[in-house]
Amino acid sequence: MTDKSVLVEIKDKVALVTLNRPPVNALNREMRREIVAIFDDISARDDIRCAVLTAQGSVFCAGADLKDRPDADIPGDFLEHNRITRETGNAIRECAKPVIAAINGAALGAGLGLAAACDILYASDNATFGMPEINVGLAGGASMLRTLFGRSTARRMFFTGQRLTAAELLQRNVLEAVLPPEELLPVAMKLAHEIAAKAPLAVIYAKRAANMVDVMPQRDAYRFEQEFTMTLSRTEDAREARMAFLEKREPQFKGR
Repeated sequence: MTDKSVLVEIKDKVALVTLNRPPVNALNREMRREIVAIFDDISARDDIRCAVLTAQGSVFCAGADLKDRPDADIPGDFLEHNRITRETGNAIRECAKPVIAAINGAALGAGLGLAAACDILYASDNATFGMPEINVGLAGGASMLRTLFGRSTARRMFFTGQRLTAAELLQRNVLEAVLPPEELLPVAMKLAHEIAAKAPLAVIYAKRAANMVDVMPQRDAYRFEQEFTMTLSRTEDAREARMAFLEKREPQFKGR
């Protein structure tokens, strides 16, 4: 057994990140710090080109650990708790490499936030999704819901704590696919290896562009992407990609 709340396995340029805090992978501060450190490490490493986030057991993440709530009587404790809570999702969202979620069960509250921070989402057919903070007298997570759902659905989930099934998320085009549990990770890993085989600088710039265009007007966003295209066109990998295409062979990328 390991005392780590998050496990990492790196193979063939793909990092498999697994939440590992039984029984329901609830997030406490220490686990959040592990997640932030892991995704910062993934960002910085040249031997990792894509990541997959999943969990041990039958629950992806049941949300925040209510036993690890901040103490209002300790000056600064709420601020420190809120900061690491924010940065947990930011570390995934801002990761330099694409992150694929393989959601293998319930993703609730902060667990849904983890999934929402990922770039591409797959789920098992027994997965459910909700933001149940209202049921414990709290309110938070609307900013996560709005990245996945339309206005009405996001507010219904936020105001009621109601859950949606993986099939309902598939109908709303939130998920790429809903799969039997035994097929979930193989499908996610297959896509991760496909992404990892692309020119690494291009993937890094593509992730950066995808994040930026979410918050920019279309005119500015496209100009932003064009700047990246000009920069990438001068790289060795871009020349290698063109030559490999013309010569009908697999490219050999060097990351420069």
